[in-house]
Amino acid sequence: MKQKICIIGGTSLMESKIFAGWAKIAVKNKYGRVNIYQKGSVIFVQRHEGNVPPHKINYRAYIQALADRGVKKIISVNSVGSLKKSIKVPGLLLPHDFISPWHIPTFFNNEIKHVRPQFSERLRNVIIKCCRRLKTPIYERGIYWQAIGPRFETPAEIKMLARFADVVGMTLGSEATLASEKGIEFAAICSIDNYANGVAGEVNYEQVKAGAKKNLANLEILLKDFLTII
Repeated sequence: MKQKICIIGGTSLMESKIFAGWAKIAVKNKYGRVNIYQKGSVIFVQRHEGNVPPHKINYRAYIQALADRGVKKIISVNSVGSLKKSIKVPGLLLPHDFISPWHIPTFFNNEIKHVRPQFSERLRNVIIKCCRRLKTPIYERGIYWQAIGPRFETPAEIKMLARFADVVGMTLGSEATLASEKGIEFAAICSIDNYANGVAGEVNYEQVKAGAKKNLANLEILLKDFLTII
């Protein structure tokens, strides 16, 4: 029997049809309610379902739901802004590390436990292999900076972030941290949908959605290939 795997999607997969028709399952746990979508051993979670903004996402509810259902691997798909002109839009980046120093979620509020959040190199290598037939810029390493949101960063903030990271988003670090606490293998695919504010002019949400559409076809090819071989 295949181990259960989950794809977590956000802005970059809002227009995707590859999960259409999957069984919808409403899950309730002590952290809240969440809908998951399942087909065989694969589960899909849309983190923004119901138009939930990034700072209101109930990460603990769906990571707990995945752990309860025996999920052993998570691939998180994230819309990001490029912090550098050398990291092109559109394109895909496979982060090997992240920075998320604020509002760190945890399951360990009432006990002393310390985990080492990390990306699975095994899963990353499988994703890298699946990227080889894609006709888009692929960045096999990079550092993701998690901002709090929901606003975009100022140009001054972006200049600071660019000294330490390659892309900026609002969700990945929280998911990676909680997955590590549950002992779930974790890797991520970043859809580079826009340049961060000030890198190549001003940014707005319409630009982000337009960039996501440009990356969608390659994302869907990548996910389908990944799920056939994992």
